[in-house]
Amino acid sequence: MSSNVNAGNGKVVCVTGASGYIASWLVKLLLLRGYSVNATVRDVNDSKKVDHLLKFDGAKERLKLFKADLLEEGCFDLAVEGCEGVFHTASPSFLDANDPQTELIDPAVKGTLNLLKSCAKLPSLKRVVLTSSMAAVLSNGQPRSPEVIVDETWFSKPDFCREVKLWYALSKTLAEEVAWKFVKENNIDMVVIHPLYVLGPLLQPSLNDSSATVLRLLTGAQTSPNVAAGWINVKDVANAHIQAFEISSASGRYCLVETVTHFSDFVKISHELCPTLPLPEKFVMDEPLTPKFQVSKEKAKTLVIEFIPLQVSIKEIVESLKEKKFLNF
Repeated sequence: MSSNVNAGNGKVVCVTGASGYIASWLVKLLLLRGYSVNATVRDVNDSKKVDHLLKFDGAKERLKLFKADLLEEGCFDLAVEGCEGVFHTASPSFLDANDPQTELIDPAVKGTLNLLKSCAKLPSLKRVVLTSSMAAVLSNGQPRSPEVIVDETWFSKPDFCREVKLWYALSKTLAEEVAWKFVKENNIDMVVIHPLYVLGPLLQPSLNDSSATVLRLLTGAQTSPNVAAGWINVKDVANAHIQAFEISSASGRYCLVETVTHFSDFVKISHELCPTLPLPEKFVMDEPLTPKFQVSKEKAKTLVIEFIPLQVSIKEIVESLKEKKFLNF
């Protein structure tokens, strides 16, 4: 992607949930490209959530913070006012919930609707870019094997998610469903981005869910999960969002996976890069290994992204976790 400093040319865009892992990178890169950014957070006075945003190049001149609560209708009105682009990344992102409806599903679904209702009032709006997840693509019970190529035509099934208690996947699937319905009824142009496990440097001071998963693997978890997963660098994800806004022909959904590899391979690569890391005592609970599958890059390539290789992403996240004192070795 070109790092055209003037691409934004002072255009105003909004990023919701701006203190998150992907969103922090999105804010940073938008500012570097010359955009003015309205960033929403739950508490504008929480220094842990906002201090890193305020230090970005261009933040002093072109970053404004807004308080917004996903469950509060109208809370995004001020933040999206005058915006040409809105990036909706705000949504709870964790896998273990005691009360899935309250903790995951309501904020994801109602938050998306509240944001889109605010967008529907905007004469200035060109496009909404929604951050979803491959969890809204893969969770449908279809068998996966090395010959299977997953692409944007795959949709997760809510009934399957409920049956196997994939509550995060259910929250992302339902949020995407209500979003498509609303934008069609209200004539809003929307593009949806679907990353899987996101890796790379952390800008925010706290651990997000995917980085915490990586940290557990790198600090001697007893076993590595018997799961094949797709991996993507956080910078590629943030770039894809910006390209999805800037490239006028972009439309529909985009799967974002650089490579699919088994968790056990991920641990092996990490260990080759950093031999002093403690490895899980055995790689997986139960053999045989879950089969790998493929994720098509055809459509993602139209966003003109040079995918950062997995080895580089692992190296970056290990260094970042060390620098932030989450990893000591």
